Amino acid sequence: MKRVTLMEIFEHHIAQKYVRRAGLAHAISAAYHAYKFSLEYGVNPDLATKAAFLHDIGHYTWYRNGQWDYNLYKENDIHAIKGAERAHKLLIRLDENPVAAKEIALAILLHTDSYLPEQGIQLEPLQKVVALADTVDEEPGGAHHYRKISDEKAKKMIQKLDDKIMEHLNKEKIKNQATMN
Repeated sequence: MKRVTLMEIFEHHIAQKYVRRAGLAHAISAAYHAYKFSLEYGVNPDLATKAAFLHDIGHYTWYRNGQWDYNLYKENDIHAIKGAERAHKLLIRLDENPVAAKEIALAILLHTDSYLPEQGIQLEPLQKVVALADTVDEEPGGAHHYRKISDEKAKKMIQKLDDKIMEHLNKEKIKNQATMN
């Protein structure tokens, strides 16, 4: 299977529709944070950045009159549930490895505890990285969903992150091959 890139995800009409409405600048910023944290915590940066980029893809239903409605979201939040399903379906359509698609979807499902009853859920490292990346980029009142970014800048940033991920994965592949020999 080929590696599905962030750019392929970004360019897909489903991501265009839902990621933009939830905040493209926030999605890209969270993906960059996830990349940094993935290296720090020994998590696959490809999975972490994809999950962070798509983590709010379930937010579409919390818009009213074309505007993000933070109060409605806080009152009725299930975006992580909806987003996990939507992201999984998108990744499978793009021919992502099914195991990776499931891991990404689970990280999206568990990136927030706002919809969960009070209980101590033990997060896996990938899930922790995505939750941390989202938290680091949050702004009061949901303002992080309103930040703007031009398409040109978004594409440049996504391509740069794709390049960093490929470089890291190639280094890991070489390191693993050297270890096996």
